[in-house]
Amino acid sequence: MSLSRYAQVRCLAIILGAWLAVFFLTRLVLLASHLGDVNTGVLGMLGIFGLGLVHDLSFLSYAALPVALHFALCPASAWESGWHRGLLRGLMGLSLFVMLFTAVSEWLFWDEFGVRFNFIAVDYLVYSNEVINNILESYPVYPLLAMLVVLSAAGVALSGKVMDRAIGAPLLSRRGRGLLFAAVAGASLLVTVFAGQDFAAGGSTTQRELAANGPFQFFAAFRNNELDYSQLYATLPGEEVGALLRREVAEPGARFVGDDPQDIRREIDNPGAFRRLNVIVVTIESLSAKYLGCFGDTRNLTPNLDRLKPESLFFSNFFATGTRTDRGLEAITLSVPPTPGRSIVKRLGRETGYASLGRQLEARGYDSVFLYGGRGYFDNMNAFFGGNGYRIIDQTSVPEEEITFKNVWGMCDEDLYAQALRQADIDHAVGKPFFLQLMTTSNHRPFTYPEGRIVIPSGYGREGAVKYTDHAIGAFLEEARRRPWFGSTVFVIVADHTANSAGKEDLPVEKYRIPLFIFAPGIVEPREVPTLASQIDLAPTLLGLLNLDYTSTFFGRDVLREDAAGGRALIGNFQHLGLFDGHDLAILSPKKGMRRHDDALGLSDESAGSARDALVRRDIAYYQGASHMFQHGLLRWSSETPLKGDDGDASPSVTAMSPPQARKEG
Repeated sequence: MSLSRYAQVRCLAIILGAWLAVFFLTRLVLLASHLGDVNTGVLGMLGIFGLGLVHDLSFLSYAALPVALHFALCPASAWESGWHRGLLRGLMGLSLFVMLFTAVSEWLFWDEFGVRFNFIAVDYLVYSNEVINNILESYPVYPLLAMLVVLSAAGVALSGKVMDRAIGAPLLSRRGRGLLFAAVAGASLLVTVFAGQDFAAGGSTTQRELAANGPFQFFAAFRNNELDYSQLYATLPGEEVGALLRREVAEPGARFVGDDPQDIRREIDNPGAFRRLNVIVVTIESLSAKYLGCFGDTRNLTPNLDRLKPESLFFSNFFATGTRTDRGLEAITLSVPPTPGRSIVKRLGRETGYASLGRQLEARGYDSVFLYGGRGYFDNMNAFFGGNGYRIIDQTSVPEEEITFKNVWGMCDEDLYAQALRQADIDHAVGKPFFLQLMTTSNHRPFTYPEGRIVIPSGYGREGAVKYTDHAIGAFLEEARRRPWFGSTVFVIVADHTANSAGKEDLPVEKYRIPLFIFAPGIVEPREVPTLASQIDLAPTLLGLLNLDYTSTFFGRDVLREDAAGGRALIGNFQHLGLFDGHDLAILSPKKGMRRHDDALGLSDESAGSARDALVRRDIAYYQGASHMFQHGLLRWSSETPLKGDDGDASPSVTAMSPPQARKEG
């Protein structure tokens, strides 16, 4: 006897069938909008939808549980009552609304991140105020919600007769209702045991994301937002990792001090006398290199930054380590490769006590300050910076009358720079060197900023936000030139990550390229620096410019040394971990995946990797070593560091010279 003749089975099939239809249409729309990123034939397309169906059914095994439970418990006497019929129609309407809302949400999330729901969406639940208001300021939310309500109501009306026939069908026995629930529960259990977030390696990232199911990945991300390196990734013997890694970070004059074979702590002896220069690091939200004229853009969005090129150390081959703000801040502040899963910034209870850039300078008498245009609780920034040697100034600590413009993410860049100038003036007045590390917010959706500053209206889009960002930097530097501390200050301008790093591949190298300027008139001689580097190299390079001796836990290198080793860049996302050597890219993925992309900036020919491959071995050494040092507390700050220059030779030299010469001559 067919189960489809029974009322409970029919009703459940109608509801789940509607979900499947919405999932299919969502996948079809996303595919249609990204055909250029999917290099596959008919069989490949069928594979996307076939695997997609498996993922969809996996999610529906969970979604069906509460409905199946109700059907199992509802007595026959209540089934055909008026109130129960109304309840089932209401359930159908609510289900349709949730389906459509999920589809629209997936589209908006894809538009921002180029992927289905993942652990980023889970993280955003913590910051519901910022996220909700960002959506409200960026999209016509209320008209969209009204449209979804209308469509849901229309769906209920059109399906009314079908639902009535299903409700009026013969009922399952009590035993049959129990078996129905047991079948759904068993399917859920199997999915829980054998399925999880898709970590498949290889192939097109876009294809894998199209085949995925957003709601399923959302819930899977709750258990996958922290990944154990040793369990999921390729490893090498510890002593071998240590030897490889020490070769990578070694430099003349450095002495390793750790007993652990994988411990890279070392005493750095920078030639020359310590120069107690002020430092201002400006980290700009989402500033891809592709928007700058000095990288080839022709839209004149960044005239002020473009003018900095001939006046600065201009790094033309510099890359972000990750795809989110916390990754950029982690790399710049701690000089560590991106840990799989959550960044150290967001690892609650384990985010403090590190040998950070701010801590190194604080130990030399600097006022280390982190200034953020938004609220510092976002992404756990206050806890991270406050526990690693910095004072905190964020939107909440700025008097309302000093804020001229703000949106959901915080005060505009001009207001942030005004606070930086104020702090620099205060420190200079009392003779204290300062290290100000800024994080901007204006170059972020909804792309709003004060009117009248540039020709592009506020809220126009990314181009307007980039142009306003450039305007604010230009005004900041012009004002700084008038300050008495300008001549003894090093300005660093860098991005936290790019605007969009999604592409056909897991790690599209070119989309990780960001600008880096070190601007210090009269202190460093301007030139272009073509050396391949990434954000982990910024801290040791900056301390090298100051001729500072210190005990380093940094995985980066001082790329300005004349005796520096060849360049490389560490790039990654929350699961894929890469090392780029300037031509080829090695990628480590969960499930012990190893790949390489030859000619990564060109054809990017992908092939299987092996631990016998020298590039893959270097890749493993960096990430396995970083995981080991983090897990064993070897990145921690120690105050037992010899200080050079505390006996009166700390006055800054402002004679213009190239960085290597400065290192030699002091």
